[in-house]
Amino acid sequence: MDKQWLNYHHLYYFTVIAHEGAIAKAAKKLRLGQPTLSTQLKQFEDHLGFALFERTKKRLHLTEAGQVALDYANEIFRLGSEMMDTLNDNRRSDRHEIQIGCMDSIPKDYVLKLIQSAQTFRSCHVSCIEGSSDHLLEELKAHRLDLLLTNHPLTQSKQQGLFSRRVGQAPVHLYGDKKFQKLAKGFPASLNGQPFILSNHNISLRRSIEFYLKSNNVTIDVVAEVQDTSLQRLMCVHGLGIVPLADTTNHSVGASKELLPIGALPGIFEEVWIIVADRRLQNPVADHLLKEFHL
Repeated sequence: MDKQWLNYHHLYYFTVIAHEGAIAKAAKKLRLGQPTLSTQLKQFEDHLGFALFERTKKRLHLTEAGQVALDYANEIFRLGSEMMDTLNDNRRSDRHEIQIGCMDSIPKDYVLKLIQSAQTFRSCHVSCIEGSSDHLLEELKAHRLDLLLTNHPLTQSKQQGLFSRRVGQAPVHLYGDKKFQKLAKGFPASLNGQPFILSNHNISLRRSIEFYLKSNNVTIDVVAEVQDTSLQRLMCVHGLGIVPLADTTNHSVGASKELLPIGALPGIFEEVWIIVADRRLQNPVADHLLKEFHL
């Protein structure tokens, strides 16, 4: 029996349609006419001998066979992307490159230590990209990033194809400018009614802080919610409110004498994680950092 060859153009069209959920959206993304794309999909289904979609109104839903095909297609194109990355790395073998993703809620002190560790291990060119957790995870899975530094542990639903390790944790303290220094006396009851600038991204840390305050019958006034810790500190320097900061970031803060410690939050820590994607050929710098880097 002759081997049945796969048409990779058809496979790609099918993958785009599956991700977009509609012929019209996929056609726009592929810059093809809808009739042309519908014909290509029909030819692919006829070639496979299975219906890949159930058609309901204007939406397409994957059949069981379609889901199987999509799982394989995602892996095929993932390997293709990995192949190109590997070949490009070999072409620039005189200096390794590493693309690092950093949550924009990660303190810049952590990012600096990671970059220093990478360049101490091996001469390398570092590209650093900031963004939200979901966006950076997608970039990591697509191999457009080699490593992700985050303060969000992976949820069970997102662990497939990824490896992670906690690289550090730091106790959290509350800081403010000079006008808040008096609150150190009678802490934490003295915080009642005071303005706070909290993260709207590190939900786990925020919940721990809110639970601590509630347990001590303290009600605060949240005047701002921001994602970037640098912005948190800048707002705090200008007296807009109190901020919680991990103490590994506080050496530079304390040295400026612009922000002063108000009190520690016992039992509350900021955790930092490194995440890499499962690859046949791992970036050697990313692999080293995953195994050896510590804060």
